[in-house]
Amino acid sequence: MSTEHPRRDVETLGVGDDWTGVRAVVTGFGVSGFAAADTLQHLGASVTVLDERVPEDGSARAEQATLLETLGVTLRLEPGATATLPDDVDLVVTSPGWRPESPALRAAAERGVPVWGEVELAWRLRGPGAPPWLCVTGTNGKTTTVQMLDAILRAAGLRSAAVGNVGRPVLEAVMDPEPLDVLAVELSSFQLHWSSSLAAEASAVLNIADDHLDWHGTLDAYAHAKGRVYENVERACVYNVEDPRTEQLVRDADVQEGARAIGFTLGVPAPGMLGVVDGLLADRAFAPDRQNSAAELGSVADLPDDAPHTVANALAAAALARAHGVEPRAVRDGLRGFRRGPHRADLVAEVDGVRYVDDSKATNPHAALASLRGVESAVWIAGGLAKGARFEELVEAARERLRGVVLIGTDRAVVAEALARHAPDVPVTEVVGGEDGLMDDVVAAAAALARTGDTVLLAPGCASMDQFRDYAARGDAFAASVRRLPTA
Repeated sequence: MSTEHPRRDVETLGVGDDWTGVRAVVTGFGVSGFAAADTLQHLGASVTVLDERVPEDGSARAEQATLLETLGVTLRLEPGATATLPDDVDLVVTSPGWRPESPALRAAAERGVPVWGEVELAWRLRGPGAPPWLCVTGTNGKTTTVQMLDAILRAAGLRSAAVGNVGRPVLEAVMDPEPLDVLAVELSSFQLHWSSSLAAEASAVLNIADDHLDWHGTLDAYAHAKGRVYENVERACVYNVEDPRTEQLVRDADVQEGARAIGFTLGVPAPGMLGVVDGLLADRAFAPDRQNSAAELGSVADLPDDAPHTVANALAAAALARAHGVEPRAVRDGLRGFRRGPHRADLVAEVDGVRYVDDSKATNPHAALASLRGVESAVWIAGGLAKGARFEELVEAARERLRGVVLIGTDRAVVAEALARHAPDVPVTEVVGGEDGLMDDVVAAAAALARTGDTVLLAPGCASMDQFRDYAARGDAFAASVRRLPTA
């Protein structure tokens, strides 16, 4: 005789419904996993958390684990914990980055158990009068664009929050009793893969380039995941005129009636676009007489710098804000007041005529190339986890700017092969080691290659987790090593 309990239908459950009796499993105990487990138990569900990592004593994860156990959540945080899925499960909420072929998620699929991401759960738990979502995705520039958007919304007097892949979980913001007017939401391809019912007020795909191909398998699959952000959009699908893939994703999307396609370009905008005219940010998409004139949204001089990717990010943020109804003056004021986050082309120091720049956030080749294009002569520090990406196009485009290259990390050979093929005359130094002391050797090697007027640029084009906790730790280590350099 079967002891299985009838499965509870969770598809129609929202924040005001009774979740008692729902048996939920949360896979992954990171920032979003904790938010999901905490929320589900608060709603009345029976929750089990699976993760292979044992929390370190005294860490924030250990404190969160203790809190959840006190609340009645079952924690399985140990090697082998994710090899099987518990019996009698009604719902799995997975952390972003978990592959569909992971044993627990594969078991859920075989049993027909719904698998949601934390973002999907957040969308389903919006209450009456919930704030609209303005969503941003793309290979590069997401965080900067979302933060610019948040600055613009706040300049307009709105209660806004930058959430999602930018740091604070969307679910935490949705469940916050403090009311908000609008959410600026950064979404990764992983988060979008596990989302199905999202219907943003407006969404933007900034660009599409090789990234996370080790996870998605192909560029088309990666682009398809990004394109989910346009599904069911209410007002505006914002795309990059210079990146035809983003426009095609808009064409392929099933949007709500009345939603518009809004392009942004670094050139003069056509009607229905935002762009640049004589150094001014110009809106010919939301201006009253867009066929014959443009609304001025500020100037390129209002931005942190005039690098092409910075201007593009500002235009995308402006388009989303304008879709929400923000006036031009607030766009200008928000962009003027915006300050870029750390590890994004930060000048650490100038030593003996050489500039040392931390762009550790450049974790794929597309971002690294954008960074290299911002300098005339670079000693480039590159390498880490390539995530399936290749570097041929980057090296071909940037070779005339390369004084030398210092390579680090597990996949440094991938970069070295591209350099040998397309820039064989550029001197290359490989530095092998772990986190402790690594950057002192890297910076010393870079300093030996640099000449007066050069920039030593940490723009690795790779993820950092093979040698560092995250890209921030990598950037911090670089900055600390630069500050220890002797001066002439």
